[in-house]
Amino acid sequence: MKLSRPHGGTLVNRQITGIERERLIESSSSMPRLDLSPRESSDLELIANGAYSPLEGFMDSVDYSSVIVNMRLTNGVAWPLPVTLSATNEEASAFIEDRDVGLYERGRLIGVLHLTEKYRYDKQREAELVYRTTDDAHPGVHALYQQGTWLLGGRVSVLNQRHNPAFPQYRLDPSETRALFQLRGWRRVVAFQTRNPVHRAHEYIQKCALEIADGLLLHPLVGETKSGDIPASVRIQSYETILKHYYPATRTILAVLPAAMRYAGPREAVFHALIRKNYGCSHFIVGRDHAGVGNYYGSYDAHHIFDEFDVEELGLTPLFFDHTFYCRSCGAMASNKTCPHDPTAHVTLSGTKVRELLNAGELPPIEFSRPEVAQVLIDAQQALLTEQLVGS
Repeated sequence: MKLSRPHGGTLVNRQITGIERERLIESSSSMPRLDLSPRESSDLELIANGAYSPLEGFMDSVDYSSVIVNMRLTNGVAWPLPVTLSATNEEASAFIEDRDVGLYERGRLIGVLHLTEKYRYDKQREAELVYRTTDDAHPGVHALYQQGTWLLGGRVSVLNQRHNPAFPQYRLDPSETRALFQLRGWRRVVAFQTRNPVHRAHEYIQKCALEIADGLLLHPLVGETKSGDIPASVRIQSYETILKHYYPATRTILAVLPAAMRYAGPREAVFHALIRKNYGCSHFIVGRDHAGVGNYYGSYDAHHIFDEFDVEELGLTPLFFDHTFYCRSCGAMASNKTCPHDPTAHVTLSGTKVRELLNAGELPPIEFSRPEVAQVLIDAQQALLTEQLVGS
């Protein structure tokens, strides 16, 4: 059975081995060096393993401009977010176009940038076009404003694995997930992106999607997120727990996406979809306020943005789900699309209320969260509070 083709037609592999790797490592001692931020290290890994296909490196000025304005590369391939490598004035002064730059994470060589261009850019313009706001309080905009004033474009060669990568048992490259899907005989694979524990609403939409697919890829993002988000280690434990108790093992796969969150709302929804296409998925779940933060985006802007692309250029089917909840009158999980009852019959909790319950060691209503998942979160919260008391 054939899976969907990678975005752009070919699964990129910039993980260098053999004689070429040895040559680059040897010559790296004479290269100028650049220390990468956590997000840049994540991007480098995902370029190299093909998750960002068709990108083979960090964007030059032409692709960068085309992406932020048109959401497409200069060759016309759909691509909604810039993937760039920044440098300060001091760092950029040491880099010469058409010369290689050593890329380091925590003092360790992980790759080489074959620099073709260094260029200045307008941070506020990028913020307005990509994030739809120039407000520094937006975490994605804040990260953008903290970047260097230069961008560096060029192909990359990755020579070494990142320092102590988290969750190695779930860290599957696109080539590995594709092989696993083929082994299981899956052709229609639906992906679910998350940076939160899976509660009943998420479970409901995943299982609705699974009714039309051969399998589900639960694909949590475990790269850099904003402060206040639940740690990835706790989330992974919650995913393991809910899959064990409530999902068919033969039709689900848990793997991690080592990407950083950008909180770019609608554009990031398309970005997440195309990444999962490269992992071999044919369908992608888009829920309410996908990749949103605060009140910067409308609840369903992440649905509407897909209308700006032809089905053929995406090569993947988005599945749009409305706000989902347990309805006491229906006696079942439902959504605004399917439930006729007054909102007073709906079991919904704010993030603040959930945190209050967990901090008190109380389980949220079973209609909101599976008790096994809630217990994982309670245990983690209690352990954190104990640690804080001991340290104070």
